[in-house]
Amino acid sequence: MSGERHDPRGRVAAHHATGTGMARIGYPIGVRTVPVAARELVTPRMLRLTLAGQGLDGFHTYQADDHVKIIFPDPDGTRRIPVPNDEQMLDWPKPLPTSRKYTVRRYDPAARELDLDIVLHEGGVAAAWAASVAVGDEVTIAGPPGAKAFPHTYGHYVFAVDATALPAAARWLEESPPGVSAHLVIETDDAVEHGYPLADRDGVEVVRLVREDGRSSLAETVQGLRLPDVSSFLFAAGEAGDIKPLRSWSTGRLDSLFTGYWKRGVSGLED
Repeated sequence: MSGERHDPRGRVAAHHATGTGMARIGYPIGVRTVPVAARELVTPRMLRLTLAGQGLDGFHTYQADDHVKIIFPDPDGTRRIPVPNDEQMLDWPKPLPTSRKYTVRRYDPAARELDLDIVLHEGGVAAAWAASVAVGDEVTIAGPPGAKAFPHTYGHYVFAVDATALPAAARWLEESPPGVSAHLVIETDDAVEHGYPLADRDGVEVVRLVREDGRSSLAETVQGLRLPDVSSFLFAAGEAGDIKPLRSWSTGRLDSLFTGYWKRGVSGLED
């Protein structure tokens, strides 16, 4: 195995416990074709697909925002699937098959189950596929490629997210240490999306926003927070333009991780 991708669980755990800032830690990258075991609408606009089966054995995920790529068949139904190589990475066919990234909301190795939460919206390749995929249908996923790991030792955390990043924030709430202090600022297009289930944690304040006429107030709201006078970390993820103002604001103020999950008018954004 490539040394860079050796012992990812231990390397992520060590950074969580004693690291500083954000560290990129590679995983052995796998590709798997597994069936859909269940479908559940967790909100009227968020569909949870549970994938399950022996094909998930050996799956790696250790950071709350880890993601996989769903690889879609060609229009004629052909599955062009990447092939693992000797470097624990993947060799992709050319031209690249259509794919979209989704956060690993939950992985249970004992049950061999993986949950992916997908925002349903008009015009999306993955959203259209998810709306029609049935229990028993096979899904090909690649990854996760690795972690953008940040420690569990900061005095305070700020999450600035939209609906696409809710699965990452929700998983972090469940996996973060006892006594965590955090602001979670969530912006969505519709108030119904605020029904997304979140763990109830003491010390965590949740602020819910709804875009008015498509205008985001996410960055402005985060900038107006009263933060405690302790070392803090900002996790900003969602529409690339909405979180962009927080880049300059956070510089010198708090450590950060930015991920543009999507961008208005751009299909299949690669951040």
